[in-house]
Amino acid sequence: MASSKYKDKDAGVVLSFNGQWISWTHTVVAYAAFFSALIVGCALHYHKIVKNEWYGYPDEWFPSVSATIGDRYPERSIFMIFIAITSGPRFALVGLWYLLTAKPGRVLPKAIALSGVIRTLTCGGWTYITSTDDHDWHDILMISYIVFTIPWTTGCIALSPPNAKAIKYRKWIAGSFFGTLVPLVYFFIQHKVHRVAGAYTVYAFFEWSLILFDVAFDAVTALDFDTFEVVIKDVKGASKGANASSVPTAVLEKEKEKATAGVYSAGFNLGHALDIVADVYHGFVFWSTLTSLGLVIWYFPLWHMGISGYEALVMTTIAPIFLGIRPLRSLVVNNQRLFHVLSLAGLVAYKIHDPVYRLFTVGFGVFMGCLAWAATWSSDSVHPSRLESRVIAWLAGLLMSSVAKFAWYTNNPIWPVMHAENGGWNGTGLVLAVLAVLRFTRKAPLNSWDINEQKNGSSLLSALGIGGLFFAIHSLLSDTSTMILWVWGGFPVRGPVSNVHAYYTIAAMTGGLLIGVLRPGMVTNWTAYGVACVGAAMLTLYEQWFGYYGALILTTYLMAIAVPLISKAAKKSPAVTFGVGFLFYNLLVLFHVWVVAYAFVPGGPYVREHTDWIMIATMLTIGAGVFDLISGQANRKYAATTERRSSSFGHRKYHVGILGLLNILFLVANFLRFPSYDYKPHHADDRLFTAGIWTIHFSLDNDMWSSEYRMRDLIKELEVDVIGLLESDLQRIIMGNRDTTQFLAEDLGMYVDYGPGPNKHTWGAALLSKFPILNSTHHLLPSPVGELAPAIHATLDVYGSPVDVFVFHSGQEEDPEDRRLQSEYLAKLMGSIPADRPAVLLSYLVTKPLEGNYNTYVSDISGMHDVDYTDWDRWCEYILYKNLRRTGYARVSRSTITDTELQVAKFVVPKDEGDKGRILAASEEERDRRVEEQEVPEGWRFPALFRGEGVRGHQYHVFDEPRYYNF
Repeated sequence: MASSKYKDKDAGVVLSFNGQWISWTHTVVAYAAFFSALIVGCALHYHKIVKNEWYGYPDEWFPSVSATIGDRYPERSIFMIFIAITSGPRFALVGLWYLLTAKPGRVLPKAIALSGVIRTLTCGGWTYITSTDDHDWHDILMISYIVFTIPWTTGCIALSPPNAKAIKYRKWIAGSFFGTLVPLVYFFIQHKVHRVAGAYTVYAFFEWSLILFDVAFDAVTALDFDTFEVVIKDVKGASKGANASSVPTAVLEKEKEKATAGVYSAGFNLGHALDIVADVYHGFVFWSTLTSLGLVIWYFPLWHMGISGYEALVMTTIAPIFLGIRPLRSLVVNNQRLFHVLSLAGLVAYKIHDPVYRLFTVGFGVFMGCLAWAATWSSDSVHPSRLESRVIAWLAGLLMSSVAKFAWYTNNPIWPVMHAENGGWNGTGLVLAVLAVLRFTRKAPLNSWDINEQKNGSSLLSALGIGGLFFAIHSLLSDTSTMILWVWGGFPVRGPVSNVHAYYTIAAMTGGLLIGVLRPGMVTNWTAYGVACVGAAMLTLYEQWFGYYGALILTTYLMAIAVPLISKAAKKSPAVTFGVGFLFYNLLVLFHVWVVAYAFVPGGPYVREHTDWIMIATMLTIGAGVFDLISGQANRKYAATTERRSSSFGHRKYHVGILGLLNILFLVANFLRFPSYDYKPHHADDRLFTAGIWTIHFSLDNDMWSSEYRMRDLIKELEVDVIGLLESDLQRIIMGNRDTTQFLAEDLGMYVDYGPGPNKHTWGAALLSKFPILNSTHHLLPSPVGELAPAIHATLDVYGSPVDVFVFHSGQEEDPEDRRLQSEYLAKLMGSIPADRPAVLLSYLVTKPLEGNYNTYVSDISGMHDVDYTDWDRWCEYILYKNLRRTGYARVSRSTITDTELQVAKFVVPKDEGDKGRILAASEEERDRRVEEQEVPEGWRFPALFRGEGVRGHQYHVFDEPRYYNF
């Protein structure tokens, strides 16, 4: 940088530099944008970026500018970052050129400056709107850029100051720029129209030459701008700390500290920052262990088809109740490190393969975690800043858990049902957890047993509030897709979608937590509680965006009120506030399961389908805690204490930084998961689709591992285009608040309808399709006695023709009247579509072929045909169809993924009215005529991979090979 002419810094000059540095900065960064993209693109995607619609390497061997910066990651992102940096020097360059050339009464400098500004904006337009994003607007902005380059170039030459060297360079560069356009257009025509091999490579060289000349032309301004000295001068002395206001500086500093709640009042300290990182990660470990407990418990009633006895381990959370025993309380408080380390057993559990021992290990980890955190909060309650830091870390750990689950498609990478084979990061997570817990517990414990509970309100009311709060944040906020699926209503999409809009939940959680820390008075009042109750009602009663707005209101409130509620509870007897509090939490958890599992549990029928009662109970228990919190003048005292001692709360800025980082990480994951909606069926040339039905047993395999990866592999290898999944609703505490369909849909490239949401009290039915879902509706079929029977009726756009797909799970064998009513309902629903419209039923019917309710499903009312009525060995899964050419049917064994096989069938969609007429007119004998595999086209055949012994325990079974049909 040129030395400044201003030596006297006391005169107010803060910074000065020569104007030519603006030109050089613009030149260097602009070239860096293009050439960094070129280098990275050639290194990572050389053969892809030199390929065009006609030829590839070696006929074409150099990439065009558009191919280099267009659509591939990371070169496109690198280019965009540098171009964004270029914009600052670019606007400054245009401004300095105007100041250099402007003369009184002259209009041309103003016109050229305006063209320079517009040219800069259009450059940003075609840079950030690629031809893939919007081809028309990309071309419009690109052409506009070239058009405004003409007046900019010629005008700069006309306005050039009397500098012979600069004028000469401008003329040569401008002539080269415009001269390059002629061969550029010629070789483009050779490529595009005449399809000459290698023409596009020559065109690419001329295109890159335009970039070189364009940037070089503006670089010439460095020869003119050396006449400028850019000076930043402080005319009021603010940079020296001068106070120009009539208000004293000390008063202003206090006002600033008050406005920021002391977040920025202290300097940065690496040790403190590491403390906060460790605290938050330890909070994440707690939530990871707690959220896994229900999941590993669920495995046992799932396989026992009823209460197994292992459900008792849900009560491990009430461990803090033992802090009511004074010697034990002293032992835990004085040995917090030991108990926090023991809580890591939940992370070690993945090493144990026996499901029973793994469950007990997780239960032990939860027991120790709840005991240790309650003791830590209670011990730290005599130090407001330290207590607040612990509470924020615990809540930020919940946020981190939600972020991690989003990045891992609703699984937590350190859960005991995860391992390396299904995407787990258990070993890494455990190592980090050990480091975090050692740092978390390095401070000496504090003693807080001499508490006057009369002055601190009711411990029982506080326990009620803690129980309701813990249940609410666990059941609703431990996964970002939970409340989105509560309000999901099918296609066309009219509300939020999990992999697009989930960040709104994270933003609400973050905002709520900051409110609870910085402005607790905003939520410690009955008005805020009333607003939260309205939000809860909106979430419970409404679908689509209106219901989700209620979810965001409730989310913000829950995270905000958590800080004062937990802080207040920590000042009382931990045995009551946290021990009894977790007992209330457990009662709500069981209530939350009972409303859907009512057919299998004692007293279930009394609470069946009453999620509304759960929400009311949750808000009432939180209300009890709020009443205790704000009774008397407690809320004002809390707020006053917070404001009075904010200067000692230096941890806040580190927590804000952590929250910001977690939000950024979520947005990165959100960007990576953003759907392309560019899904292709496997056999489009044959107008064929493969449909399947699979009961996935809540995505837990026989050995208690999460089974999404294994399911994905089988579905992909069988080339399934449309599949119905049953027992797929996992959005409950007891199932880990998961959603298998997100991973399967995104990995396999399929549209997904989750089916009736978790607040509809079913075990779940979902539809995945490689074809666009034009419309879908959800149905809850008559179930006067047993569990609810969910169904999806969807219309797909299959090769331009509407095809209706029904996914259905009927009631259990023990409820014959339910199943009869359901068969009648579904038969009428299938018969209600247009008579000539193709349709497929992917179902779980609980009936024998050709007997009982089978004859209602396959009847004149429904118009449906069995995929193979001679397959007598069926009871649960069935595929029915009509107005389609069924060409194949196979049954594939499950291995150890679930308890049910995967059934698949192949269908050809009629291509015209004549073809449709032939299908409608075909007799039963023609329709069911079996043929050998070699008699059908290759594209109609099932993969040979599963013949014989198959792979990974999957093979064609029952009749040992696929069956084929043709007429």
